[in-house]
Amino acid sequence: MRNIFLNILAKLYLGLKKILNAGIPLKFVVILCALVGFFTYLRTHNTMLRAIGGNEEFEEAKRYIEIKDLVDEHYIDEVDRAGMADSAAAAMIVGLGDPWSYFMTADEYKAYQLSTANDYADIGFSIVKDNVTGGFQVISVYPASPAAMAGLGTGMIITAVDGQNLAEYSTDEVRTLIRSKLNTKFELEILNGQGHIEVDCSNMNAIAVNYRLEKTGAAYVQIHNFEAGSGQAAVDAIEYLLGQGADSLVIDVRNNPGGLPTEVAILLDYLLPAGRLFSEVDKKGVVSVTESDSMNLQMPTCVLINTGTFGEAELCAAVLKEWGWATLMGEPTSGNTRTQETLPLSDGSAIRLSTKSYRTPSGVDICAAGGVVPDYIVYNSDESATGTTEGTTGGEDGTASISNDEQLMAALRLLS
Repeated sequence: MRNIFLNILAKLYLGLKKILNAGIPLKFVVILCALVGFFTYLRTHNTMLRAIGGNEEFEEAKRYIEIKDLVDEHYIDEVDRAGMADSAAAAMIVGLGDPWSYFMTADEYKAYQLSTANDYADIGFSIVKDNVTGGFQVISVYPASPAAMAGLGTGMIITAVDGQNLAEYSTDEVRTLIRSKLNTKFELEILNGQGHIEVDCSNMNAIAVNYRLEKTGAAYVQIHNFEAGSGQAAVDAIEYLLGQGADSLVIDVRNNPGGLPTEVAILLDYLLPAGRLFSEVDKKGVVSVTESDSMNLQMPTCVLINTGTFGEAELCAAVLKEWGWATLMGEPTSGNTRTQETLPLSDGSAIRLSTKSYRTPSGVDICAAGGVVPDYIVYNSDESATGTTEGTTGGEDGTASISNDEQLMAALRLLS
């Protein structure tokens, strides 16, 4: 470094010497140097601004540095610089006012990766992102699981799922892709010529839907989540109960955490006539629209919701209400209808950020609206009674009157 600096000085000296020997007055040399220095400063300043993002971002960064310097100079105790930086990063995300977006330190992100890797426990393997190959490394395989029986082993690196290359996929996108394969057969492509492995999850029989015919003649369909297979399972349940003589329908999505929009679409397409069901919108305004065909089911319908109804379950209720196809009963939902993505940072930390929002057919952002408000607000005094009417005798009005599920009772009375 010292030699390079000396070489630069030597070249500057030789250049100035040549200019002076050429008979150019010193004042012009000084003016020239000043101009060169000024334009060099402007270019450097503009380059820095572009790198930071502009004047506004530069002022924000400058304020952070000023605060840091004042703390270093005046704060009485020793400063934890790493903790201070993490707190500042976390505060930036908190400032968005979005309860579903948050910052993770490097250690928290590692723990998050390990915990989310276990989301595939039903299929039987856990994965983490492999930054070298761009694939996803298998970190554990559960005995007697579909993955183990397929021959998947620890250390293998998955590069594709059913022919879809994973190189540009984030961890969240792979999670969604794998979740969509539950209750099906799918193929994994393994790195380094280890070939393809077919995982058979078609006989897992995951129970996402409970159903029964109530004494009132109503078909009761409880949907626990909207994971893979749940949409068709709900449709099959309704069809079965119609065959048993059902004349009305209760769809229970209380405490349903959501799942996949494709599964909601299956149910809504079955229930509703031709038209827009919902859309997904990202930061750039790119809209992905889901529509239904002309086949539909016309019968008195009531949807049960509560504060535990999230995401795609909220969307389902909101769409049916907006279409005028169902009456909503229960409690207002929270408005958790934005999809989140985990975005890693260069220092090993990460942010979990809401990147897309669901919109109803008329374009209402359910999250911005604060959630879905039912047509009739009814609270359960006993939360453990949710969904219980089996084994009851039925009252004078034909409902299962012994149940403590006041929300369901109100829905059955309404439909009767």
